[in-house]
Amino acid sequence: MNLQLELYKFQREFLIKFPPEKAIIIQNAIQILAKDFQNRKILSIDDQAPDFVLQNIDGHQINFSEKLQQGAVLLSFYFGSWCPYCNLELRAYQELLPKIKALGSSIIAISPQTPDASRKTALRNSLSFDLLSDKHCQVAHDYGIIFEVSDSLKQLYRELGHPLPNYNGTEDWLLPVPATFIIDRQQQIALAHIDVDYSKRYDPTEAIAILLSLFASH
Repeated sequence: MNLQLELYKFQREFLIKFPPEKAIIIQNAIQILAKDFQNRKILSIDDQAPDFVLQNIDGHQINFSEKLQQGAVLLSFYFGSWCPYCNLELRAYQELLPKIKALGSSIIAISPQTPDASRKTALRNSLSFDLLSDKHCQVAHDYGIIFEVSDSLKQLYRELGHPLPNYNGTEDWLLPVPATFIIDRQQQIALAHIDVDYSKRYDPTEAIAILLSLFASH
């Protein structure tokens, strides 16, 4: 699966059907977010990654630092099952999972949605890596990538059938900017990729080279 090609194809088909006046709302929200994030302190390469304990789809607590004892971890922050771009990205990582495991590494995908909503995401996309629930985006806050959905975007999401409280089990409208981090066994960040434009994602195949270098240096 070529993720960048799939994202491009979906975006092109989506914009053909989507009313231009609604597309403008999304673009304006992205521009405002881009300005906001210019002044943000976002974690970057060589920073120490914050630890966390979050619940997976089976109700088990996953301890991040314990996971790192087994090998490097690729962290993928995503919106939720309602986001088609996120689903494409998650499926691309699933395809690469055997290669990632062969390098002694693992994938953890984090969203603010409930464990039940995450379970549906895993089933729909046939995912076999950990999907964790970050209630109120507390971990996303620690990584510097949290934002609150604007009022105009809230209304649009409701019209599209994506009221976030239904997915997240909270009354807030907080989300993480889609982001990819690779953390080495010393809990140091080896990759930090953040893009406020939700339609653009890090190419998962590029992660293999980074994980390979970490595996070789271990």
